[in-house]
Amino acid sequence: MTAHRALSNHDLKEDIREYWSLRSKTFDQAFGHHIPEGEEFAAWRQEILDHLGTRPRKILELACGTGEVSRLLLSLGHEVTGLDFSEAMLAVAKEKHKNNGNIRFIFADAENPMEPDDSYDAIVCRHLVWTLTNPQQAFNEWYRVLKADGQLLFFDGDWATPTWQGKWALKLIRLLDAMQGADPFYDGALSEQHADIMERLPFGSGLKAEMVIPMLENAGFKDIKISSHKPIAQAQRRQANLRNRLRTRVYSRFILSCRK
Repeated sequence: MTAHRALSNHDLKEDIREYWSLRSKTFDQAFGHHIPEGEEFAAWRQEILDHLGTRPRKILELACGTGEVSRLLLSLGHEVTGLDFSEAMLAVAKEKHKNNGNIRFIFADAENPMEPDDSYDAIVCRHLVWTLTNPQQAFNEWYRVLKADGQLLFFDGDWATPTWQGKWALKLIRLLDAMQGADPFYDGALSEQHADIMERLPFGSGLKAEMVIPMLENAGFKDIKISSHKPIAQAQRRQANLRNRLRTRVYSRFILSCRK
């Protein structure tokens, strides 16, 4: 057993917090994290509309980071509670939304939000589930804080195993890097620290939608539906440079929704 395998979940969580806190200053400059106005913003917004409907909801946004998805939710008239356990990320989000009275932020762990039972109409998160250290506990907690018929909506993917198309895209990206120089914000996501964290996570070897379905059902969720991320990826490609267009093809992504 290697040294990092012997670490507790507490140590792993602290490593995760440190990593994302360090990335908070440049997070909004990284492709795939910032959601620019235009076609990409519209595509994300449409997916939220399609899944949550047009009625304003009381929403808990888990791992809200710098508040990018928060912008989408607020633009649709929702009342948002943004939760994150990186104070550095929250500081950026609070500054971004300081003049909006429809959002509040709380410092807490997404796996243990400590919010009251039956208190939210919906839970939304992006790129969180793959980082869970105890996914079953997290899903149980999310079920608890949702109101009856409340909805869980999350956006995620397999960030460990490139698709067959993605393998070719990575080769072209490396060629571009050799010719033009690497994107420093993308390099940060591929650091040794990130790789070490992934190796210690339950979904670190790759998250697929079918892996979480039994856990969601065990927590009590019903009406589980898997949707394609393709419309968002297509919109990203229409606004991106060549390198980032290639990046949208590297990994398989999905959208999952279910109800309490």
